[in-house]
Amino acid sequence: MLVKTKAIVISALKFQEKSLIVKCFTLSSGLKSYFVRDAFSSRKASQKMAYFQPLTIIEIEAVHKNKGTLENFKEVKISSPFHSIHSDIFKSTIVLFLSEILYHSIHEEEKNEALFTFLETALHWLDQHDEISNFHLILMLETTKYLGFYPDISDMDMPFFEMVEGVFTPFHAISSLTEHETQLFKKLIQMKLDNGQKTFHVIERQILLKILIDYYSFHLDGFKRPKSLDVLKEVFS
Repeated sequence: MLVKTKAIVISALKFQEKSLIVKCFTLSSGLKSYFVRDAFSSRKASQKMAYFQPLTIIEIEAVHKNKGTLENFKEVKISSPFHSIHSDIFKSTIVLFLSEILYHSIHEEEKNEALFTFLETALHWLDQHDEISNFHLILMLETTKYLGFYPDISDMDMPFFEMVEGVFTPFHAISSLTEHETQLFKKLIQMKLDNGQKTFHVIERQILLKILIDYYSFHLDGFKRPKSLDVLKEVFS
């Protein structure tokens, strides 16, 4: 089946000497993997590689056989080019980290237009703004809305957040955040991209990052600690 759709590049892995396996989150079909033959050997190799940088938004024409095997691109082009994400060390580190988070979080070959639209909008926001120090925290938390485990905020006045059930409680359990951690988490829940980039100090961001990674680990089977986490901490320390 020939499909035309937008897609967000999640990962690109070198296969043998000249080819790539590219995993994309597509608007039309959810997660798909594609084989790019001779990605490193043609005269347009550098152009091809630009298409497949982490979280690049592309427009593709592809043949989807839908048999659980690698699909094939017929055409690829940049949907709307980023101006700063891949040249700014802070932004490029963030998208590398978030691409790993999404790699370990999105597993379904099912359409999720709401998640796609959210990610696309958020990435353009990142490209256009300079105050971005909490962007990855806000995006990770907001993404849980579309993955099905956003915190239940109906009892947010309670002093402890229990991670397994995703609820605020009056009592501290083994899987609960401390009172201080819960207060930080509440502040994060109330933040939006446009109003929360200077809210936390470095140590607080690191605490929240650990909370979010633990929260993902509780709720997603097979979720792994991103390899780029240490690089992210280093850049934002």
